[in-house]
Amino acid sequence: MENYTFIKALHLISVIAWMAGLLYLPRLYVYHAENSEEPILNTTFKIMERRLMLYIMNPAMIASFVFGIWMIALVPELLEDSWMQAKVFLLVAMTGYHGALARWRRFFRKR
Repeated sequence: MENYTFIKALHLISVIAWMAGLLYLPRLYVYHAENSEEPILNTTFKIMERRLMLYIMNPAMIASFVFGIWMIALVPELLEDSWMQAKVFLLVAMTGYHGALARWRRFFRKR
């Protein structure tokens, strides 16, 4: 139980990093769409989108899952709380949104 606070802090950091990526990547898509005729910018945005997804968002999502499951394993009573059920619903929604952003990245990669 003494590790719970440390795991919770790591979970919070990873969720913040994941959310930052979920909010920033659509903005990159807007910039990319607005400048799709410029070959240099087009290549730059493809690189930025790839790096954000592969090096920040995916690891942050995985870390969020791992630390969240770890906290539940340490304190299983958390699953009985209604707010935890709401968090699980939001987790599913965020994961779906993450998947949608990944599909849109494939669309821009082909352009």
